[in-house]
Amino acid sequence: MFRLAHLSDIHLGPLPELSYRELASKRITGYINWQRNRKRSMFGDTLLKLVADLKTHAPNHVAVTGDLVNLATKGEIAGARIWLEDLGDPSLVSVVPGNHDAYVPGALKRIYHEWHPYLLGDAGLNPHHRHYPYMRVRGNVAIIGTSSAEATAPFFATGTFKRGQALATARLLEEAKARGLFRVVMIHHPPIAGAAAWSKRLIGKQFFSKVIHDAGAELVLHGHTHLDTLYWLTGPGGEKVPVAGIPSASQNAGGSKPAARYSLFEIEGEPGGWSLLQRERGFRADGGGIDWIRQRRLLPDGTTADVGHEAIA
Repeated sequence: MFRLAHLSDIHLGPLPELSYRELASKRITGYINWQRNRKRSMFGDTLLKLVADLKTHAPNHVAVTGDLVNLATKGEIAGARIWLEDLGDPSLVSVVPGNHDAYVPGALKRIYHEWHPYLLGDAGLNPHHRHYPYMRVRGNVAIIGTSSAEATAPFFATGTFKRGQALATARLLEEAKARGLFRVVMIHHPPIAGAAAWSKRLIGKQFFSKVIHDAGAELVLHGHTHLDTLYWLTGPGGEKVPVAGIPSASQNAGGSKPAARYSLFEIEGEPGGWSLLQRERGFRADGGGIDWIRQRRLLPDGTTADVGHEAIA
């Protein structure tokens, strides 16, 4: 059995001191949003406690689907590297960037430098698309990282998934299928129509859907919305591929969004007979600590089957 943990939207805080030069950009809108909203809902020891709890369950690998930082300043990006090193060895943690990691032009280049070991596939750099997509094989699982992150204008948080990345992703998925691997695709923005507001949507989601339709996958993980969601895409044989989102790992209880949570995906079986169990764990809505939130099997016909904790503890 392979246990894959999923974390997203870390939004490490508090914000560092910002210079006037740093604020003379799109960062001013993000800074105001932090001070008005996220400072209250995302600052504290929530993330620390959630990660400590995650480690007690000893996942085989951790998938982090973006937004490690808020305004992509040099200090934040360096701090996120330290946080990643505490989370786990680069061989055990895979990262894809989010829109906040690419908040201003030049930020993505900086995170590639700082977080490099966590953004690299087994084959090294892709000569055509630099870092993305990449593939890591761990046990009988292929972890494929894609990037939707890009710098956008103020008041926009869109992402893109272009044709070139789609073709390269399809090739990796087909290679992993030929090797008999369970295929997990990571992306920050949800590749589903209507899953995010128009100003925060994924541009090119049709390319992503076609990749899944033509090449297939067993699981897609995303972040961005700070919500617990489950959608489905259709694979080449008509099977349904689960597309799972997770609340922010820093969200305090009692806010407008669900409290901090992570998923543990337990993967067993073989091609044609995979078993996928999702176990969600996080803070209770009443702020009373960390507990099991939901446990369910994700089935290839696009349905779920709830499983009691007692049956799988």
